[in-house]
Amino acid sequence: MSAFDVSSVDFEKGGGLVCAVVQDRLTLQVLMVAWMDRAALEETLSSGEATFFSRSRQARWRKGETSGNRLKVDSVTLDCDGDALLVRVEPTGPACHRGAVSCFGDEEAPGIGRLGALERTVAARAEASPSDSFTARLLAEGVKRVAQKLGEEGVETALAGAAGDDAELCAESADLLYVLAVLLKARGLSFNDVTAVLAKRAGANQ
Repeated sequence: MSAFDVSSVDFEKGGGLVCAVVQDRLTLQVLMVAWMDRAALEETLSSGEATFFSRSRQARWRKGETSGNRLKVDSVTLDCDGDALLVRVEPTGPACHRGAVSCFGDEEAPGIGRLGALERTVAARAEASPSDSFTARLLAEGVKRVAQKLGEEGVETALAGAAGDDAELCAESADLLYVLAVLLKARGLSFNDVTAVLAKRAGANQ
């Protein structure tokens, strides 16, 4: 986690508190909204785990103290007015106390966020036994085999795009993205590394 200047936060505007929007670092799904005082923010930064201030109990609390569903902090960003925080995290379980992934409905990793969820699934299955997981088995065969598999899926996707119906094209595209996620994992890379290239190209074209 990069350095963060606590003195830049305007706690006075909110009576000693600032709003903290918690976001999954991979899927970018908003998980919850809570409050932090200076001490909670400092504890968050020092411990690496999201810590908040409860307005009802008038006390600090660290997410997951009782449930075990902790939020490992990846980054903290201050908004333009200096009175709200964006906290990107790696969740170890549901963020909502009702057992849902997010406090904002039951849907998990909506839209493009599904790619982040896919990447997390690939990482988890990579730790499994090759006899129990196709992902682990594919990774065990090596980078060249994964790359070959990606080529095969690319051809199938192209054929579906040229002659298949919409459902077939979507299904083949899903297979292609899955194998791409596995290849990136095999090379120690992620979709974030790919999107960084897209962002750089977009900036060059402005």
